[in-house]
Amino acid sequence: MTGKKKSAAKGVSGPAPATKGKVRVIAEDKSPRPPATTEGLDGAMRALELALDRKALEPVLLDVRELCSFCNYQLVISGRSDRQVDAIADGISAGLKQEGMRPIGSEGARTGQWSLLDYGDFVVHVFLHSAREHYDLEGLWNDAPRIPLDVPADARIPADETYDAVS
Repeated sequence: MTGKKKSAAKGVSGPAPATKGKVRVIAEDKSPRPPATTEGLDGAMRALELALDRKALEPVLLDVRELCSFCNYQLVISGRSDRQVDAIADGISAGLKQEGMRPIGSEGARTGQWSLLDYGDFVVHVFLHSAREHYDLEGLWNDAPRIPLDVPADARIPADETYDAVS
């Protein structure tokens, strides 16, 4: 004997199963699946409570779990003045710190136009209302489902009122 071995092609396991003239289609399930985690929702809801304690306006909670990789929820809220924007951001930060949650990052602090508090699983955007309308985050995240919120009437801006920057 010569010691030669037959070599089989890798990945080939034999003939394909007979389909009797019909094409087999393996259907892919493309129905939306609920995200596996709700991490960050409790923190975002607590941040909302703290913001409402400081008279925040027009809160919107976006579920971005299926749309982005850096967080699960984004809370967008407004203030009536630059001082109120800073007070809302400070109130959220201090309140969550007392509960053991510290932001991993923050931006825009002390500008009065916008503050961002990044808690990992959720992000809080606090805008001066006119800046919020200008940047339109809700429009940017238009595909994100909105979490229904039970918000007091004083947290809503009447349709006939607008709030401009107050220095």
